Amino acid sequence: MILNVVILIIGFIVLIKGADLFVDAASSMANHFHISKMIIALTIVAFGTSAPELAVSFKSMLSGSGDIVLGNVIGSNILNILLILGVAGCVHSLNVKSATVKKELPITILLTTLFVVVLSDKLLSNHSNSLTRSDGISIILFFLIFIYYLFKTARNKIDIENDEPKFNLFNSIFLTVVGIICLVLGSNAVVESASFIASKIGVSERLISLTIIALGTSLPELVTSVVATRKGEYDIAIGNVVGSNIFNIGIVIGVPVAIFGNINHISFSYVDLSVMLLSAVLLLLFSFKDYKLDKKEAIMFLIVFVIYYSYVILG
Repeated sequence: MILNVVILIIGFIVLIKGADLFVDAASSMANHFHISKMIIALTIVAFGTSAPELAVSFKSMLSGSGDIVLGNVIGSNILNILLILGVAGCVHSLNVKSATVKKELPITILLTTLFVVVLSDKLLSNHSNSLTRSDGISIILFFLIFIYYLFKTARNKIDIENDEPKFNLFNSIFLTVVGIICLVLGSNAVVESASFIASKIGVSERLISLTIIALGTSLPELVTSVVATRKGEYDIAIGNVVGSNIFNIGIVIGVPVAIFGNINHISFSYVDLSVMLLSAVLLLLFSFKDYKLDKKEAIMFLIVFVIYYSYVILG
C-alpha cells in the first residue's frame, strides 16, 4: 500500500512536468508550421492527452470489462468540462473563439448525443442497453466528419497566430513527444496505483471507472489545461478539452467496439449520460453569450461537478 502511495506521488510529478513541456512545445510547433493553436489543441494535444483513455479502453475490452470502457469515457467527458474547465476558468477567464462556439462545440454536442442514443436501446426499443459493432462504426464515421472539418480549417489557415516560436522545429517536435510520453506514463502510474488501493478497500467497478479511472485518465487534460491557462494559451486550454471529448467518443469508444464487438449488460444510468450531455450543452451556452468562460461560470461547472459526484459516490 505504501509503495502505491509513492507511485501515486511520482506519477503526479511526471504529469505536471510533462504538461509544462507539452504546452510550450505544442504552441511552438503551431508557430513553426503556421497552424492555428486551436487546430494543434484539437488534434495533437487532444490526442496526446486522450492516450491514457485509449490505453485503458483497449486493455479493458481485452479483459472483458465493458463497464470500465464506458465509465472511463463517460466519466472523463464529464470531468473534462465540469472539473477541468471549472478549475482552469477559476485560474483565469477563458476566451473562446467564435469558430469554436459555432462549429467545434456543436460537433461535440452532436457526437455526444449520438453516443447517448446508441446507449439507450432500452429506452428506445425495450431491448437491453448494449453497444454493438455497428454502433462503433457509426460513431467512427461521424468522427471522420470532424477530421474532415479540421483538415479544411487547417488548409484555409484560419486564426493563425504569428508569435515567435519558443523552440526550434526539432526541439518543438521532440519535446511534444516527450511531453506526451510523460503524460501517459504519469497518468498510468496514478490510475494503476489508485485503482489498486480502491479495489483493496472494496470499491465497485462502476464507481472506480467513473471516479478514479476517469479522473486518473483525465489528469493529462487537467494539468495541460491549467498549465496552458496560466501561460495565457487559452486556445490550447479550450481546444484540449473539446478535442479530447470528441476523441474519447470517436476513437476511445468507437475503435475498440468496432474491432472487438459488443458491450452488453451496461450498468450506467441515464443520470450519467444526461450529465455528460448537459455539461457539453452548458459549455456551448456559457461560451455563446460573450465568447468567454468567466470565473462565475467556471464555479457553476464545479458546483454541478460536486453535485453529480456526490450522487455517484453516495447513490
